[in-house]
Amino acid sequence: MLNHFEELCNLCAVSGDEGAVRDYVCRALEGNPTVSWQIDPLGNLLVEKKGAQRAPHHLMVSAHMDEVGLIVTHVQDGGLLEIAAVGGVDASVVIGRQFLVGRQHIPGIVGTKPVHLLSKEQRSQLPTFDGLVLDIGASSAEEARKLAPEGTCAYFCPDFRTLGDSRVCSKAIDDRAGCALLLGLLEQELPYDITAAFLVQEEIGLRGATAAAYTVAPEFALVLEATTAADIVGASGGERVCTLGGGPVISFMDRSTMYDKGMYQAAFALCQAQGIPCQTKTRIAGGNDSGAIHVSRGGVRTLAVSLPCRYLHSPSCVADLADLDAFAAFLPQMIQKLMEEDV
Repeated sequence: MLNHFEELCNLCAVSGDEGAVRDYVCRALEGNPTVSWQIDPLGNLLVEKKGAQRAPHHLMVSAHMDEVGLIVTHVQDGGLLEIAAVGGVDASVVIGRQFLVGRQHIPGIVGTKPVHLLSKEQRSQLPTFDGLVLDIGASSAEEARKLAPEGTCAYFCPDFRTLGDSRVCSKAIDDRAGCALLLGLLEQELPYDITAAFLVQEEIGLRGATAAAYTVAPEFALVLEATTAADIVGASGGERVCTLGGGPVISFMDRSTMYDKGMYQAAFALCQAQGIPCQTKTRIAGGNDSGAIHVSRGGVRTLAVSLPCRYLHSPSCVADLADLDAFAAFLPQMIQKLMEEDV
């Protein structure tokens, strides 16, 4: 599962352009006699996993394949590219950063007006995408448009690396962590059947989840995610939201979902009984594919479980592998609990 995590993080797959991740998952599942899959018109990969027994409840376990990034909106006469964010990217985290542009992964860098040309007022303002350009070294609009016409995606450069004894730094931990956990689950022997959903376009409005939940029509859903950890200098108490090393994050509410209380309590009871570290979010913030899934059809009992991650939606997210291991230990036991107990 850890090998999958690194390789998935290094793939480039902005929302609406998830093919690299989907192809990787399909290759990893080839030859596995316990799975079959389909790809829907939006690009969601829906996998049926055979367990030892037929499931008493229809469970969907999901993770989203897309990452945040940039898209080219206009080509200037001099060959510089105007850009917009794909997903929740703060303009301040892209200035001076290297990107890979388009399917050919052309090198590029995001630039802005030099500081000595900014007014005093402008220097005190946060940057916006209106003032940023993507430079791929082109000297004319014609040259630039051949390489990166309007609509071309740009990706943070992959740079997965270890930090200290157990932490890692990479782009796209949101949500390649969830994809790695879900893929690892499919490679195990499970006691019951499940549907695994690798979803598209979460970062731009939960679009893949909206379609997939309708197709799969589950009774229960487990959404595997990454969420913001603010355990840094200057944040205290509830402002920290969650912490690295505290285990997977089991949410009770966010901006798009009020999570199923029975599933929430069952998850904490399981972790306590099995000695698995876990925590909850101390801020009602953010959202994920649960927001679309839990209101699908007649309603779906839904729980989101997330990997705590610092500097989310940046080229340098930081996570703790101990949390990932605890998350992996939790998942099969939670599936069994949902199937066998009244939660």
